[in-house]
Amino acid sequence: MALPSSTDRDLWVSWDQYNALIERLALNIHESGWQFEKIVCLARGGVRVGDVLSRIYDVPLGILATSSYREAAGTQQGSLDIAQFITITRGTLDGKVLLVDDMVDTGLTFNRVGEHLRKQFPAITEMRSAVLWWKGHAKATPDYYVDKLPTNPWIHQPFEDYDSLRPHQLEAWVRKGRSS
Repeated sequence: MALPSSTDRDLWVSWDQYNALIERLALNIHESGWQFEKIVCLARGGVRVGDVLSRIYDVPLGILATSSYREAAGTQQGSLDIAQFITITRGTLDGKVLLVDDMVDTGLTFNRVGEHLRKQFPAITEMRSAVLWWKGHAKATPDYYVDKLPTNPWIHQPFEDYDSLRPHQLEAWVRKGRSS
């Protein structure tokens, strides 16, 4: 299926483009020479990115649930909720940590999560951040990113189709996928 054309207001991303962005981000981090021991990704947007980076770098992956885009079917930022606990595959959160999300939009989430992690996990010795997209109006600057978006477009990510898919629609959805 062909995607609509991207504009200053809307950025449309295919699965192939999305995967290529994650690989480019991994390469940017590698080329910097910085070595980290653990990754913390922000759920939900950073989970896929964090998972791939964790596999490439072979380091433990922690997941921290955050939520702020609940208003207007997920298109407006509301108040920020940060989960009390982190799920991590090995050990605890300490040492050099890479904080991963899909984007820095306003920067509110990134700034608050950074403060939260440093307070909750004082054994973190260094923390850097990595995202696919950095929007121009952001009040936070990621250490690593792939695309800077000065016009602040809405990013249409390939998995957004699942946001409106419900269990009772699955049979037709799967049938449609097989026939195309």
